[in-house]
Amino acid sequence: MTIAAVAFDLDETLAVPTRDRETLLVEAVEATGAPALTRQAYLEAHGEHLTAETREPIFESLLSGRDTEATAADLAAAYRERVTGALVPVPGVEDLLSDLRRRYRVGLLTNGPVVAQHDKVRTLGWTDAFDALLVTGSLEAGKPDRRAFEALLSELGTDAAETAYVGDDVDADVAGATDAGLPVVQVCYPGGPEPDPRAAAHVDRDDLVSDLPVVLAAL
Repeated sequence: MTIAAVAFDLDETLAVPTRDRETLLVEAVEATGAPALTRQAYLEAHGEHLTAETREPIFESLLSGRDTEATAADLAAAYRERVTGALVPVPGVEDLLSDLRRRYRVGLLTNGPVVAQHDKVRTLGWTDAFDALLVTGSLEAGKPDRRAFEALLSELGTDAAETAYVGDDVDADVAGATDAGLPVVQVCYPGGPEPDPRAAAHVDRDDLVSDLPVVLAAL
């Protein structure tokens, strides 16, 4: 079946942080006087709150039982400010999205709280860059749950087999989209997940702009 739509993950696929997330978390903790938190603990808590409005439930769980005057709201705001401020587009990706929309329906499906992810999209200037823009914080379930991808397909108005999904994460993106019936293009980069054989194709992030249109045409 010919590809009629292409949808993307956001973080580490279309946009990348200029500083590592561990450092940004440490800075947010220090700014609010919160007790030390690890990136791994944050990721585990994040995975349990993929349908949240904000990051507050994430930090509430991390601060629970800790002796601190720091609030989850303050910590969420401090971390959001730092993460959003450190995010930059993959070079040339705005032109890529514009070019793809001339041929395909183009969507975004990103895991995370509504406020945080929409803040990233607004800061990047991408509020009008997609035909469908979904944040799992406003859905029934997050990736890799097939319901997240079904919501995406509903918004795009396309079938799974004709909708390519582009992302880097092996579990959320490759496994999730594949299980939902979408052909997957895995984005690879140094220090990222290894290429997964379940993906229909693999593209180096540095070559995303030049190579993705060719890959999509061949699917």
